[in-house]
Formats: sequence, C-alpha cells, structure tokens
Amino acid sequence: MNNSESPQEMVPPVEGVAGGGTAYGWDDGSLQDQSLLRGTIDPSRVPSSELVHVWCMPSTANVGPQETPRSLEPVSLLAARNERENIQIAIRPKVSWSGSSNAGVVQIQCTDLCSTSGDRLVVGQSVKLRRVVPILGVPDALVPIDMPVSQINLLPGETTAIWVSIDVPSTQPTGQYDGEFVVTATKTDAECAAQFHDKSEKYQVYRELRNCLDVIEQIDGKPNEEVVERAKSATTTLRRVLLSPSFSDFFSENGPLDMMDEDANLSIRLKLSLTVWDFVLPTTPSLPAVIGISDTVIEDRFGVEHGSAEWYDALELHFKWLLQYKISPYFCKWGNSMRVLTYTSPWPADHPKSDEFFSDPRLAAYAVPYSPVVPCGDLAKDYLQKEVEILRSKSHWKKAYFYLWDEPLNMQQYDAIRHQASDIHAYAPDARVLTTYYSGPSDAPLAPNNFEAFLKVPGFLRPHTQIYCTSEWVIGNREDLVKDIIAEIKPENNEEWWTYVCMGPSDPHPNWHLGMRGTQHRAVMWRVWKEGGTGFLYWGANCYEKATVASAEIKFRRGLPPGDGVLFYPGEVFTSSREPVASLRLERLLSGLQDIEYLKLYSSRYGRDEGLAILEKTGMYLGPERYTMDHNPIDMMRGERF
Repeated sequence: MNNSESPQEMVPPVEGVAGGGTAYGWDDGSLQDQSLLRGTIDPSRVPSSELVHVWCMPSTANVGPQETPRSLEPVSLLAARNERENIQIAIRPKVSWSGSSNAGVVQIQCTDLCSTSGDRLVVGQSVKLRRVVPILGVPDALVPIDMPVSQINLLPGETTAIWVSIDVPSTQPTGQYDGEFVVTATKTDAECAAQFHDKSEKYQVYRELRNCLDVIEQIDGKPNEEVVERAKSATTTLRRVLLSPSFSDFFSENGPLDMMDEDANLSIRLKLSLTVWDFVLPTTPSLPAVIGISDTVIEDRFGVEHGSAEWYDALELHFKWLLQYKISPYFCKWGNSMRVLTYTSPWPADHPKSDEFFSDPRLAAYAVPYSPVVPCGDLAKDYLQKEVEILRSKSHWKKAYFYLWDEPLNMQQYDAIRHQASDIHAYAPDARVLTTYYSGPSDAPLAPNNFEAFLKVPGFLRPHTQIYCTSEWVIGNREDLVKDIIAEIKPENNEEWWTYVCMGPSDPHPNWHLGMRGTQHRAVMWRVWKEGGTGFLYWGANCYEKATVASAEIKFRRGLPPGDGVLFYPGEVFTSSREPVASLRLERLLSGLQDIEYLKLYSSRYGRDEGLAILEKTGMYLGPERYTMDHNPIDMMRGERF
C-alpha cells in the first residue's frame, strides 16, 4: 500500500492549500551514525529522535509548514473545571526513511492523564487529538485523528502540527494529572503488514471467516445440541484464523503491536502535566456570543430540502456541535436589503425540540423568528402572537431576543425595524429586539457628522430596540469613544450594549480573519470585556461560497477578507464523517470566552477596576492595537485568578 493511501494523510480539496517542501532525500538534521544514510533506513532500528524533531507550541501559535524546530520540554498546563485547554505538538522530519514521496510515517500514542489518587482524564473523552491542516497556506482546519494510537504521514521539509484538547469535566477532582505522548518513527502499514498483501492468503482468511459466520447465522430454531455443535465449530474456525501467521505475527493479545512495545527506547516521549484548579467555570456563559449559521448554505451543500426531515437533522447536528464552544448559535436566512430571518430552533415554540434547545444550560441566548421558519399556510397569520405567548410562559424567556435587520442604512430600513418591533412588543412588552448598526440613516442625518449621528441611533430607535449592537470598526483604536456610546444606553430600561466584528476592523485590531496572529483571534473577547459590552454577535460561521456537494472545494466568498464568515468547515471535505471540522479560530474564540470567565471571577472578588488592572499588569491586553503577541501573559492572567 502506498503511503498516500493512509487514512491519516489528508489532502482536502481546499482552494489554495499549501504544498511544497524540499526534494526527496534532503537532510534536515544529522544522524549520529551517518552510515545509516547510505542505505535504506529501518525506523525500527534507529531512535526516533534521530529521524524527527518533536516539540510543543502554545495554542496561540500558528504552526505552519515552515515552522522551525525547538527543544523538546515537558508541558505543564493549568485549567479550571468545565474548561478546555489546548496545546500543539509539532513534528518535523530530519531525514526520509520512506520509499515514497513522503518523508516517513510516525505513530502517535497518547495515554490517559492520571492523578496520584487514581482519577483520570480519559483519551477519546476528555483528551482529543486533531491534525492541523492548512487553508490557503495558513494553519486553520482541525481534523480529528484516530485515538489513542494514530499514524501520520510526514512530508519532506515540512512541519506537521497536532492540536491536543483537554476538556476538564465540571465534576473532575482537583489535583495534578500526568500523562505522555509517544511519537515513534515507523514503517508504513504496507511494510508492517506485508503478509496481508498476498491475495490467496487474504482470500483464505476471508473464506474461513465467511464459513464461521454461515455456521452461526443458522442457529435460530435449531435444537440445543446442534447450537452447541455449531458454536464449537465456529470457535475452532476462529481459533485457527487467529493463530494463523497472518494474525499472530502482526497482532498481540492486546491489539496491534506498537513500535514502542518492540523497543521503548526508540520512541520520543513528551511528558504532559495538567493541574486542575478548585473552581468551576459556569455552564451558562456569562457573556452571550451569538453566532450566525446560514441555513441556505446547509441546504445547498448537503442537498437537504428546507423543512424536510433531513433538514431538521442537519440543523440539529450543527446546533448541538456548536454548543461545546460556549456560543449561542442562531440560524439565518438573508432577504433583500439586509433583512434577515433568524431563529435558534427550526421547530415552532410548542414543539418539544424547541424547549430542549432553549432550556440547554450551555445556551446563553436564543433568537426568535418574526415569521414562520417553515411555511405553515393559514397559521402564519397568528404565528407571532402564538409563539410569543408560549415562550413568555417559559423560564428560558429571559434568553430570548429578536434580530430583524442587519445594519440598516436608510429611513425605510429603520422604519421597517420600528414596524416589526411594534408588532412584537404588542404581544410581549418585555421582548428584546437586537439591532446591529455602524451608522445612522444616510438619508436623514441625525447630527452634523457621522460619529455623532451614530451616537444618536439609540435615541432614534428607542423603544423599538433593547440591544444596541455596534461595530468595533466604528470605534477603531479610540477606546475613549466607548464612554460616549455607553452614555446613550439606558440600562434602567433594560437596554444593553453589544458589539460585533465583520469585515472590519482589520489588522492589527482583533478579528477572526485567516492569517491573523493567535492572540489577535483570542483578543476579540478581551476587547469586549475591557470595553464593557454585555454581549457579542458574529454574522456567520459557515458562509463559504455556494456548493452543491458536501465534499466540494472550500472557497471563501469574494470581496471578504479570507476566513471572514467562516469558523468551521464541512467534515466531509476531510473525512467520511458528517461532524463539522473546527478551525483554530473557533477554538481561540472559545479560549477568549473562557478568559472572560476568569476576568469576571477575579472582578467579582476584587472589583472591576482590579480586573482591568490585571490586563495591564500582565501586558495581556491594553487596547485594540496593544495586546500581547506572546502566550505567557495569558497564563499570568489566569494564574492571578488562582
């Protein structure tokens, strides 16, 4: 079998995926015994440290193919309960030991993380591994790999990164948990299992197993004596197959032979220690981050008809998968002139699924549609009134909001918001209407200059909007303007100030564009907390160009910065799984939300001024153009909470 057929070598049909590297046979380091280079290298006889570099990088690093090696050191992480902490393992070949265009294959094995008291963070449950795959040449997609043991193909002259996520359950006992990652240069599957490649031998194994199955499948209704005889016959056949050279040479009693079982000294071992702190991050995020999911993109790419059973299944899959990132998803369908139909549940309010969605404690806010999501004929007339009456009777009504129009620009659009909001408030005076904006109406200036007109929008929309959601682009690097914006908001009337990012602001300001620094992605949420916003909105997480095949090439929308409106990818592009594939940027969004919880907990004890001071003291975040590019200040801030 050629190395390129390995299930762990992913070459996704993604527009602009970086390739390259150097020619086959290069030397990116030195073997202690140079004579080994004169012939074929047998990785089972050479220490893996002579064949590959292995080192660790923080989650805020963008580890690209040309990342240079660093020294291998033990990793120490800190986490609260109900928190996800991440680290990256980088691997780069020093020489080629494969007979193909690949440099070679490494086996990665991960152990459970165990405490001295016997508690565990189990691989595959709390500990997960994903391979970092470049998009447009930039590390971004996180593609799951096999656990606890996986094989990875390495390319000549290129660094491969493995993203390690550790999810600490809210009930996990505190203490120090230790484990290790074992990296071993190995032969290809074809070399390790050459005996399976003889067709006649494989057919013999197949025939034996087929006969065994035939014997067992025909036991229904048979006398007990015959059942016993058939079971004995099947047992004999299975024993013969398992003891045949095809199996016994390649398998041990506990599964496939690991390279480290043959010679533990050949492997590279990375020690990892995680300290679980004695406090729990809240299940319901303190700051609602509402993120849009285009239902049209799902319908087109996955070939599901709006309102069909498959459509409901697809939306439910996306909703439940996204909750792990502490965001509050809403589905959206765009209309003319930026009118938008938004909804968190595709089912009507009286459907059990809606109550399940809205009651989930991980959901901080949910969007209620102004009109039916699925056409319902004559029932549409009283739709809004019935939905509101049902939802107002529920305890989760406090999470509800209506998002009617995106970035209104003129009087006609502002009037449309007023009209729809009046309908809503007629049935629910306490309903919250959210409006995003970056300017006042262009055809009816509210003030002599643009910024003053922008400041007047709350007074212009009151009482038809309760959540005033403004673009960070407007503020730019003028944090002093925030107090002017907040001065126009009336919390005593249950009004809130939220913010959003879209195409702007651009570099060096925090945003989620592809290619920005890792701390720049994470700083989006630092900025929200420092400025005092009580919520955040992002317009889209799956808004790539239209495609009608799930596994089709991924293309970002023209006219938008790369990555804008895309925080995850269809799983089918990379694997056979339907589960979406997260981006690095989505993981950093989660990390930023967790940072907010740390800052909020610290401020609850010492006051908000002290919480703001710690941002400056650690150098983590001072402003939209002054934030750390290094990971250490983040750990310093989190350590202050402990």
